[in-house]
Amino acid sequence: MAESTASRIIDVNLVPWQSMHPGVQAKPLWSDPATKRRVQLTRFEPGGTLALHRHDGDEILYVIEGAITDDFGTVTAGCVGYRPNGCTHTVTSTNGATALAFITGGVGPATERGDGPPSKIFRLNEIAWVDALPGVRMKPLLNDPEIHRRVALARFEPGARLAPHRHVGDEVVFMIEGSNADESGELVTGNLSYRPNGCTHSVWSTNGATGLAFVTGKTEPA
Repeated sequence: MAESTASRIIDVNLVPWQSMHPGVQAKPLWSDPATKRRVQLTRFEPGGTLALHRHDGDEILYVIEGAITDDFGTVTAGCVGYRPNGCTHTVTSTNGATALAFITGGVGPATERGDGPPSKIFRLNEIAWVDALPGVRMKPLLNDPEIHRRVALARFEPGARLAPHRHVGDEVVFMIEGSNADESGELVTGNLSYRPNGCTHSVWSTNGATGLAFVTGKTEPA
């Protein structure tokens, strides 16, 4: 039987927490072993720390609540952190934090920081909205044309609707506030939607929505 190309909503509340490290828990939400990509929710207890480690691949994270600190700065609630390939650091949270992480590749222990690239912080309130489609604005965060990957904050105005389109590649969306919907159902605040390669749908929002989109590939009219 062919795998379905319909979008899939992941109810984060139904996924149990798993112990990741002392003081740190995770909810694995989605993964694609073939490309070594995965999405997880990570919770730091106050004082929770990840020992020195190296990213073999990269990581993009959105802090939902609290704040997390590494060797290069502090990512506070509502901001995005980026850990590029080769970044080596420790991570801690003084008062606790919850973050959504999109990870590509592996993460392994390290004995020294070396000369790997630093992590970066995107303060979303300092990035301008740009018009993308009728009723939809975006804050572009990352764009890697070589691998056709981009990350953006997207805002749907009330009543906005995207015309039917087809995904050539895939997309993961985390809903930060409000909700939008497609033919598979409604994506509400705090949940995740996965749109696989070949997914053909329209997307609309009755009352408005803001979500973080991780896109690999492109879309085309359907």
